[in-house]
Amino acid sequence: MPWIIEIISQYGYLAIFALMALGIIGLPVPDEVLMLFVGYLSSVMVLDFSLSVLVCFMGSITGMLISYTIGLRLGQPVVEKFGKWVGLTPKRFASMRRWFLRFGNWTLFIAYFIPGLRHVSSYISGISAMSFKKYILITTAGALTWSLLFVSIGFFVGARFSFL
Repeated sequence: MPWIIEIISQYGYLAIFALMALGIIGLPVPDEVLMLFVGYLSSVMVLDFSLSVLVCFMGSITGMLISYTIGLRLGQPVVEKFGKWVGLTPKRFASMRRWFLRFGNWTLFIAYFIPGLRHVSSYISGISAMSFKKYILITTAGALTWSLLFVSIGFFVGARFSFL
């Protein structure tokens, strides 16, 4: 966590945006902890609350769009070539794809709140060739809810304990 504090102190909102996008793509960035910290910084007037939520939201959307594009462009060939090595046979992949096409809307929205699932849901959406229009609508709703919730928690908890 100290490296995140250092990056944010040097680059501000740009660092928050980049860290959120990279975390969503799957790099080891603690997304929720980052947003809680950003909320805390907003509560002590180091950052602006509204701008912090917007930057977290935009970083999240960017990461999700990159993941979706990778899944759409590269996913199917990679799964066909290497899926058997991780137990993803063509039959299992077809079953997973049917399930995702049926329940993918809710999975994509709820995935924001479940670490691990959040990182693979966009790849699966791309591999499953989910409609981009539907994908962006669900992703936007999930990202906005997720960002607003965690930055707000950091803001209100930070405001409460910064006066003690």
